[in-house]
Amino acid sequence: QLQASGGGLVQAGGSLRLSCAASGRTLSSYTVGWFRQAPGKEREFVGGINRRGDATNYGDSVKGRFTISRDDAKNTAYLQMNSLKLEDTGVYYCAAQRSLLVVSSPNVYDYWGQGTQVTVSS
Repeated sequence: QLQASGGGLVQAGGSLRLSCAASGRTLSSYTVGWFRQAPGKEREFVGGINRRGDATNYGDSVKGRFTISRDDAKNTAYLQMNSLKLEDTGVYYCAAQRSLLVVSSPNVYDYWGQGTQVTVSS
């Protein structure tokens, strides 16, 4: 089971850090992806980190602003979001899959957290 947390209301230009905690599974066995979904829009790949923790990949809209990391000792992955924009608003999900590659397609991910709301205000 994955549990995403850390969402909230933040002003544009601000920062938030989301957490994705795994229970009942060893997160180090999985590549973790972060996705987001805004109302009326399709789920969008934000980024991910492979299960070895030595490779990351990001969607074009967040490159240079967001950073994904993991702490396998805590069985947790993180999404650090800086310089937030209004268009970053949405429900953020973490997901896990066993491939070593960070894949942008949500169809590849086997396990999903419940999502945490991020709202960026002007």
